[in-house]
Amino acid sequence: MSPGVEPADEITFWTNHPGGSADVENELIAQFTDETDIEVNVVTSGANYEETSQRFQTAQGSAEVDVVVLSDATWFPNYLNGSLVAVDGLMEEAGVDTSGYVEALYEDYQYEGSHYGVPYARSTPLFYYNVDHYEEAGIEAPPETWDEVAEVSEQLMDAGVANSAFSFPPQDEYPAWWMANIVWGYGGAWSDEWDFSPVSSDATIEALEFAQEATNSWASVSSGNPADDFSAGATSQIVQSTGSLGGILDSASFEVGTAFLPGGPAAEGETPTGGAGLMIASDSTPERQLAAAMFAGFMGNPDSTAAFSAATGYVPVHQDADMSDVYAETPQFQTAVEQLERARVQDFARLFVPGGDLELSQTLQRILTSDVDVAEEMQRVEEELQSLYDSDVASEVEG
Repeated sequence: MSPGVEPADEITFWTNHPGGSADVENELIAQFTDETDIEVNVVTSGANYEETSQRFQTAQGSAEVDVVVLSDATWFPNYLNGSLVAVDGLMEEAGVDTSGYVEALYEDYQYEGSHYGVPYARSTPLFYYNVDHYEEAGIEAPPETWDEVAEVSEQLMDAGVANSAFSFPPQDEYPAWWMANIVWGYGGAWSDEWDFSPVSSDATIEALEFAQEATNSWASVSSGNPADDFSAGATSQIVQSTGSLGGILDSASFEVGTAFLPGGPAAEGETPTGGAGLMIASDSTPERQLAAAMFAGFMGNPDSTAAFSAATGYVPVHQDADMSDVYAETPQFQTAVEQLERARVQDFARLFVPGGDLELSQTLQRILTSDVDVAEEMQRVEEELQSLYDSDVASEVEG
């Protein structure tokens, strides 16, 4: 940022309105304009994160965009092709104190010592359970470990309260996202930065063998969104995004319980981060970049993130957000916010390797639905991740 730069009086914001947030986005933008006199042109840039990312990648040099919504799994390709500017200096210039962000949510956008976005529409997985089923089966409290999940699930199956005690997500519902929790709990990982050997480690294999064995007794794999099976009472427990809480509460005819993600033999229940952030385009002018940083800071301040969270179900990204009104109306949401203390940035293999999440998800589908050898499957995954890295990433990050 050059000294003496003044913020532009107009910027363009590309968003897919995550979580049906168009109305609250417009309200917050109006407040920002009243406060700063900076006009924000809102462009609906796609129906989802992938469409927005693809459009942004092809728009460089040919379309006006200053700040864009990109997800945990789509920002890094845009960084690799030079489309994003580091925000650290810009946020400081804009007077935004980034230390107020929930640390794990802000660190998602750090690479090579710089941040390339700020948190916005963020979520984590959450453990959901059917309180009525628990009472029928004589279960007094939600499980704190995956061994306890197995125990209470056997009780649920014995009580015959549902077709399945627990449902895993199918391939197209991103199982590699939240199942990192099981893997981390056993001491495994999808990767250690660019080292992919942890994905085939004994700890990762043990975790996935636990999940595979579960589907032979007390668990199932949903054919669609597990939240639908849960809301219908067909399954007693799921792990699902905090962003699904509102929909589940609206559609379920029973009391919905929420709990922290379970832990494993090697670690307490760490929760992977997810959702999207606000990134600033490298093609933008210095004046517009500064205005964009002011806008990004405003959208993530305590009042704004509290309003956005209340309207959408995403977790507040600022530590000082006052969520007391939301907790009073929806006490289950407090679990999601308190669980942020256990948030952990996702592994590179899922976030940063093009095709990495798909490879993991396809493999998890095979492991959960057939009697494949887990060790052989994960050894193949390690080799495939390395190949994807070598062909699509290595020259950029090592050059």
